[in-house]
Amino acid sequence: MSFYGKKIKTLLLSGLLISGSSLVMATTASAADCNNDMNCASSWLNLSASDKKTVFAFGENYKGFMDKARSELTFVTEAVKMAKASGFKELKDTSPMTPGARYYDINRDRAVSLIVIGTQDFKEGFHVIGSHIDSPRFELKNVPLYEKGDFALFQTNYHGGLKIHQWTNIPLALIGRVDKKDGTTVQINIGMNENDPVFVIAEISPHTDRGYKDKTVAQLVTAEDMDPIIAHIPSNDDKGLSDQVEQHLKTTYGITRGDLVSAELLLVPAMKSRDMGFDRGLIAAYGQDDRLASYTNVRAIMDIKIPTKTAVAYLVDNEEVGNVNNTGAKSQYFSNLIARLVEAKLGVDYRESYVRRAISNSQMISIDVNPGINPMRPDAWEQTNGPRLGYGVNLKLYGQGFNANSEYIAYIRKILDDDDIPWQTATYKVGAAGGGTIGGEFSRQDMDVIDFGVPVLSIHTPYAVSSKVDIYNLYRACNIFFKK
Repeated sequence: MSFYGKKIKTLLLSGLLISGSSLVMATTASAADCNNDMNCASSWLNLSASDKKTVFAFGENYKGFMDKARSELTFVTEAVKMAKASGFKELKDTSPMTPGARYYDINRDRAVSLIVIGTQDFKEGFHVIGSHIDSPRFELKNVPLYEKGDFALFQTNYHGGLKIHQWTNIPLALIGRVDKKDGTTVQINIGMNENDPVFVIAEISPHTDRGYKDKTVAQLVTAEDMDPIIAHIPSNDDKGLSDQVEQHLKTTYGITRGDLVSAELLLVPAMKSRDMGFDRGLIAAYGQDDRLASYTNVRAIMDIKIPTKTAVAYLVDNEEVGNVNNTGAKSQYFSNLIARLVEAKLGVDYRESYVRRAISNSQMISIDVNPGINPMRPDAWEQTNGPRLGYGVNLKLYGQGFNANSEYIAYIRKILDDDDIPWQTATYKVGAAGGGTIGGEFSRQDMDVIDFGVPVLSIHTPYAVSSKVDIYNLYRACNIFFKK
């Protein structure tokens, strides 16, 4: 059920399979086209009725989580709730390192690690799966409030690579936190409840865009134009709209204009996650890069008991802007975490060489979604290595010195094949596309690291599209890796 190093043969569309109320596209390939090293058909075709029910149930839980976890802060909150319900306890310096012990550790509310202690000595290394929990969005500038014409607006900046024009004329929610000088924190979440107001960056209509039609997309709307309207009703006492907004913030939330300087407030799509298509096999949702991978990471480590190697689900912030800051993958947090685990185990016998050996002997999977072959523009991929939705997890093989070494790729192939987890390779057209993950930050620490994920359509847009069977198979892949 796997494919590596071979060309996928052309698949002929044979028709439609009807199963209950679900409509599934079927593909066929001759026996000569297939062998044990090729995944030449959609993963959906290998599901029993019971398997399909499991896949759909997993998708429902995933959608519910995604609608709550709209930011790094809310992801950590929701993940820790799940972890506690699964028996994880806060990691302390005195926590016993007994096999099967389950711990979580929060890094500044914006990153989190889940750990299950294994039977092997730490110096034999850890099994680590890393993913990021930030997604492209807009953020309020720290002095955001201003007026223009008959409107009050917020000044914004952007986080991550995105197409500016795709974020106009959609409902946006305002979420995040405001930290005040007195040490208190105010949580903000406006727009996700159906009774809340939403915010919109109002683009010009086609009736009034003369002189704009001949501009490129990049010229039509710029980053500085991306300011949502937040108020409109004038005051009878001639108080300005921005003053009215400030009064509303003070009355409702107890915050002033000055408090916004120490705030982290994000504008994210307010649309809920939804099934997509007649057959409901796809999910449309905001933030699937990379909270899709991070959710499967959390679920996978929750569902193991006593692994051989100690398992670590490492969920970080700021990948979309270069893995920066003390909650990103470039920080020393990970090595500090391993040192804490070693110290808890060895006590006064702790030594740095033991820590370095443990890290060097560790094996890591960096999971992150990537673009799948899109029917709007299938030629963006080199087809023999282009990842297809529904065909399994992607082993990302970049070439040019960025691949995992061949023996580690073979080890991962065996893990996936032994558990009948469908997979495929993903390689961009040479010199025509690219992207980054957190993986490079860990290979620099002398760990074996491979990138993989699942294909998603329209990543970095407000509403990306994934296949339910791929999400579930990524969970299975993570789970079996943790168990090894």
